[in-house]
Amino acid sequence: MSSSRGLLLLRKTDRIQYPFVQLCRRDIGKRLYSQVTRKSPNFGLLFDIDGVIIRGRRILPSAPEAFNLLVDQSGKFRVPAVFVTNAGNALRNDKAEQLSEWLGIEIHEDQVVMAHSPLKMFDQYFNKQVLISGQGPTQEIAHNLGFCNTTTVDELRQAFPQLDCVDHKRRSIKPVEPVPHIPKLEAIMLFGEPVRWETSLQLLIDVLMTGGDPLAAPTAPYPHLPILACNMDLQWMAEAHMPRFGHGAFLLCLEALYKKVTGNDLIYTALVGKPSEITYYHSETMVQHHARSIGINHPITKLYAVGDNVHTDIFGMNLYQEYVRRHRGSKKRVAMQGARGLDLSTHDFKGLMADQCYSVLVQTGVYNGEQLLEHSPRDFLPVESKLQEPSITVKCVLEAINTIFRLENFS
Repeated sequence: MSSSRGLLLLRKTDRIQYPFVQLCRRDIGKRLYSQVTRKSPNFGLLFDIDGVIIRGRRILPSAPEAFNLLVDQSGKFRVPAVFVTNAGNALRNDKAEQLSEWLGIEIHEDQVVMAHSPLKMFDQYFNKQVLISGQGPTQEIAHNLGFCNTTTVDELRQAFPQLDCVDHKRRSIKPVEPVPHIPKLEAIMLFGEPVRWETSLQLLIDVLMTGGDPLAAPTAPYPHLPILACNMDLQWMAEAHMPRFGHGAFLLCLEALYKKVTGNDLIYTALVGKPSEITYYHSETMVQHHARSIGINHPITKLYAVGDNVHTDIFGMNLYQEYVRRHRGSKKRVAMQGARGLDLSTHDFKGLMADQCYSVLVQTGVYNGEQLLEHSPRDFLPVESKLQEPSITVKCVLEAINTIFRLENFS
């Protein structure tokens, strides 16, 4: 089914009233259980979280009702589903527990894709000394991904307090004591926006300028140290009535500063999270895995990605559809955007089973109906306008699921 056909079907039926809306959770379960078909679905679902399920810490009204449509009377998923977020400040298990509490159904950590999840494929950096930036349990996240040797920006600041001098209240007035030993840094990993941007920006530039040794002279070696970055969202939707800056804004500052100081472009070895193709590949493998875990033994051949941001969710899914087409039409391994440092020879990409990918835009988040400016990440430009056009546009996640079920003749 083409994207245009999906839109046509939607227009013909967008006045349909959904009977589920007025039912309580128990009635929904009974009704679905009596109507459930015995055929297994051949489609899987990818859900963004911020702007689709929640706004900041507030769960959106239609979300619990919507996700009850995906489970049977016992709470078991009837349709394979994973949650794909650009957040990078939490462990998958913690995010799964949070989702379970919000939605009232059991979500397993194997259904959660964080912005940093695809970095587990970059195993050539596991034994490197890596500087990590972000919030939350960054070292635990890095170790769970497989990275063995890490240094945080805060540890670096404590070792070199004289380098952090923007905030006069934090500047040391005492003579600088001998510097604690910090191993020479071999790579940088950016999980998400830090709390103190000025400190992180300064120290990251220092590390890049000195080749990983802040005690060395700033010779600006180029190419610089490998940079593995997650989450390219310029903006995201929290409780405020206007979008807030995300990690993409921090990356934009880092790129501009490095260019201004050195005259060279910042190079990302990995740029993962949405809209990166490798993130959607990783998400598809998890959809296929979830399908098998709920008793669906045939491949999932269709994917629907539900999100609120045309520059990440919609653009990313449409990019992945293009990648699937290129991959199926080539006898060679096809490189993925955002994965310069990935050794394709060590990955077989057998998880690529879907051949139809559809993007579903909901209007409960950052989307405001007038996407006039281009907010896509620098490394993914220029963008063809068609790649930011959703296959389907709906009001909320409840309408998204009902629409997909109707198009797939699934009940």
